[in-house]
Amino acid sequence: MGRAFEFRKARKMKRWSAMSKAFTRIGKDIVMAVKEGGPDPDANSRLRAVIQNAKAVNMPKDNVERAIKRASDKSQGDYKEVLFEGYAQHGIAVLIETATDNNTRTVANVRSYFNKCDGSLGTSGSVVFMFDHSCNFRINAEGMDLEELELELIDFGVEEIFEDEDGVHIYAPFESFGAIQAYLEENNIEILSSGFERIPQVTKKLTQEQAADVEKLLEKLEEDDDVQNVYHTMEESTEE
Repeated sequence: MGRAFEFRKARKMKRWSAMSKAFTRIGKDIVMAVKEGGPDPDANSRLRAVIQNAKAVNMPKDNVERAIKRASDKSQGDYKEVLFEGYAQHGIAVLIETATDNNTRTVANVRSYFNKCDGSLGTSGSVVFMFDHSCNFRINAEGMDLEELELELIDFGVEEIFEDEDGVHIYAPFESFGAIQAYLEENNIEILSSGFERIPQVTKKLTQEQAADVEKLLEKLEEDDDVQNVYHTMEESTEE
């Protein structure tokens, strides 16, 4: 198994997957998708993907429909995607994806978390190069030949396909998302969820005490309502 498999296995164990946080994150994704491409999922591929993700975390259909309706209202403010970069203690690079309607607030909050946890907020470009920006799909591939599927998708830049108890996972470069989504839909392959991740190219192993120092910062960041995802270069355990 490759890097994407190990990364996913470690991430599955993380606290940020809590239901309430997932609903908040998807609600913002719906607003951004509707503002970008309109409220009709059939004509808006980004919104289709978000609705699939909402189903994957058991977000009630009523919640999804309300979020689409709110996002269609011209008085609904928009969210801006802002990336923050910095270092936690012990030389661990941290990359934070946010969706905010008040950048001044978000910048102040993120800076305060780094300061309180003896880290340092960096400038744009200071750590992003340490992560590969990937897209991913989780599909229902029941009855399919995975080797044949991989051969079909290799022209789209797919780097890794693997199967676990949650389904079949496809990882590819960020820019391949649209082409892969179109291929899967055209071939009636059910997409269970999809999204983007930033996979660290190299990770650093810390002692238990050092890891606890870094976790303090990660927890503060993950609890912030403006934060969508947090990535870092600390080696994580993949033990169940």
